[in-house]
Amino acid sequence: MKFGVIIFPGSNCDHDAYWTIQQVARQSATFLWHESQDLENCDAIIVPGGFAYGDYLRTGAIAKFSPVMESVKKFAEGGGLVLGICNGFQILCESALLPGALMRNVGLKYVCKPVHVRVENDDTPFTQACRQGEVLSIPIGHMEGNYFCDDSTLAQLRREQRIVFRYATPAGEITPEANPNGSLDNIAGISSAGRNVLGMMPHPERASEAELGCVEGFKIFQSLVGSMATR
Repeated sequence: MKFGVIIFPGSNCDHDAYWTIQQVARQSATFLWHESQDLENCDAIIVPGGFAYGDYLRTGAIAKFSPVMESVKKFAEGGGLVLGICNGFQILCESALLPGALMRNVGLKYVCKPVHVRVENDDTPFTQACRQGEVLSIPIGHMEGNYFCDDSTLAQLRREQRIVFRYATPAGEITPEANPNGSLDNIAGISSAGRNVLGMMPHPERASEAELGCVEGFKIFQSLVGSMATR
């Protein structure tokens, strides 16, 4: 199986994701340049964190027009697995691969710290190595992580169990205090209707090795590898 990690001007977590896939998950990985439409026969695509195109206009607003995202859209529409992390989540929303938008954090401050997220749905290719209700410690690092959507979209996400992660206390309680950015309904990650596209604000690649102080984020990559093996 082969992972593709997109590089945009301003990406700064692309090499972290590449390292995790290749050195920790022990899977083949390649970088995909933003100006290319060739996904190089990859089985899964990672849209990494960073500041694509400097986050000019707003996060992800320019990246959605890049040639590589045209191919990612077609790939996702065909059932291909796509994981967007932090800035990648923002890009997926701007590209209409996921609903809603990521706004400025409440308090208008950049937030960088470990948080706890509760697994709301373990029946996805990204969470099959997790348990329903399990709490994972994964760091965040963003200025625009405040997820928002309209009432009908939120109702649909709840009804279809597409809210995959929520910010929670270490005990798994969903509280305002556990919400680091003001995100609607404590949402930390959502999936597409087909479950093959996931956007999440926390950085699992920063919590995948003991040397980093936490390994719980690796369950996301472990899940991806496992789901791809059974496809």
